[in-house]
Amino acid sequence: MDIVVKINELINKYNKLGIMSVKDISDGHHTFGEIYKERFILFCTLCNIFPELSWKAKKHFDEENDPMYEGDFIAGINTPEGVASYHIKIEYWDLFDIPEISRAPKYDNYTSEDVLKRILSLSKRK
Repeated sequence: MDIVVKINELINKYNKLGIMSVKDISDGHHTFGEIYKERFILFCTLCNIFPELSWKAKKHFDEENDPMYEGDFIAGINTPEGVASYHIKIEYWDLFDIPEISRAPKYDNYTSEDVLKRILSLSKRK
């Protein structure tokens, strides 16, 4: 078995048992919790800088077959390359000073790599 698979299995096991939190795992400089918080703050800032391109929703496009994660909402930005979005904890809803829409746009099967490319495409926007 691949060592990465074994490590991930142990992390998930200990997380479910309450022995440790994934948020506390560190590369020696930053924890996962810190990195996700930084990502959230940077994305929130980006959306607030471009409110005309951004949106937030409490429901997915296909809410009946794909309900929103408990305690989350989805925030997104329409880039020249397509939508980039993240699930965010509902407690941060008011920090996103952007338009609310009834449902998020339909998910187009983008990957994490696609999101990075899409967000980067905003730097070329005129």
